Amino acid sequence: CSLAGPGISSYADDPAGAGASLKPCLDKAMQIVPAEQQRDTPTYLGATAGMRLLREQNSTKAEQVFAEVAKAIGRYPVDFRGARILTGNEEGSFGWITVNYLLETLVKFSFAERWEHPQDTEVLGALDLGGASTQITFQPGVTIEDKNTSVFFRLYGTDYPLYTHSYLCYGQTQALKMLLANLHKDSPSPQQISHPCYPRGYQENVTTADLYNSPCVRAPSRAKPAQVLTVTGTGDPAACSTAVRKLFNSSCGVHRTCGFNGVYQPPVRGQFFAFSGFYHNLHFLNLTGGQSLRSVNAAIKHFCNSSWEKVQKDFPTMNWARLRDACAATSYTLTLLLQGYKFNHTTWLNIHFVQQVANVDMGWTLGYMLNLTNMIPPETPPRVIGLQRTNWVVATVSLAIMLILIFCLLTAMCCQKNSFGYESL
Repeated sequence: CSLAGPGISSYADDPAGAGASLKPCLDKAMQIVPAEQQRDTPTYLGATAGMRLLREQNSTKAEQVFAEVAKAIGRYPVDFRGARILTGNEEGSFGWITVNYLLETLVKFSFAERWEHPQDTEVLGALDLGGASTQITFQPGVTIEDKNTSVFFRLYGTDYPLYTHSYLCYGQTQALKMLLANLHKDSPSPQQISHPCYPRGYQENVTTADLYNSPCVRAPSRAKPAQVLTVTGTGDPAACSTAVRKLFNSSCGVHRTCGFNGVYQPPVRGQFFAFSGFYHNLHFLNLTGGQSLRSVNAAIKHFCNSSWEKVQKDFPTMNWARLRDACAATSYTLTLLLQGYKFNHTTWLNIHFVQQVANVDMGWTLGYMLNLTNMIPPETPPRVIGLQRTNWVVATVSLAIMLILIFCLLTAMCCQKNSFGYESL
């Protein structure tokens, strides 16, 4: 169920609003779950990077939001089992479970009408881009050197050692805020910001307080909260790309492979499914159809060279804020995958950008539910001992032959008896 508006962390100054925001989805759930089963239906609430940031910024406000959320869910006749903030590694891992569950690499309903672990099936990697964090999770095929990036699952009798890491502040909303803050700090004029990722001719005013209202960005000492800053778009693809790359520290330690900011990461391996922001950003420019990296680069460069007047004309129904951020968002997506996660021209083709599989949204929530309710058990359930299919066929045919032989024997005996009786008469 999709909710209008931002996540519950945005209600830090209006905690009651966080609970009220869940009402439409809870009402929809009550229409779907049969009334006689509602009180036995386990219900959970998991929160991710937005609430992790709020807890870091103001733990009291985070607790108030959770209290109101629990109160709101408690008004419904369900078995509410609590709300909690997921760690970054959990968020990445549950996204990985969702991808592989929907693609049936973990467990599959067989022709024999039972759930089985598919043999010789490669599991898929998961790439998630949210508003406040981004996650990468995959099975590396090598020993994971940093245990902080290691997670282990045993599902349906099979072991899955995974690499996973979540980068807080590198979700799209926070990353674009960091980008604007960097441009402000590098600006020769403290009240003017030249933004190469905004379309040429675009202009807006923001206050210093709005720009530096997150733990992900640190305000310079000279900044005054009420100061008004004028942001002007220049539509310069090369300068935009350079500014976005500055968000990443790509240097690694000696004899160490890493993603970015010094975080250990083994080389990417296998097929990946990229969802959430990864999909939406590239889908905006129709770049989710398996295009080559060269084509994707060219399309983003062409769009980023547009004027504000032209993009408004080309996308008349698009939300203005999304249209303003489109160049920055697509440039950031590409840089994160290439410079951050170390995909290249070859491995780029292993990334599949998707929103749904079998009409189910990709994301961490389904994996979270599957894990909490043990829908995929650690061990293969014991099977009822019986005959295999081939043995059943042999047994059935043998029984049929025996019945035919008995029938023939009885028929012969009856005929013989009748014959003896006639001669005697």
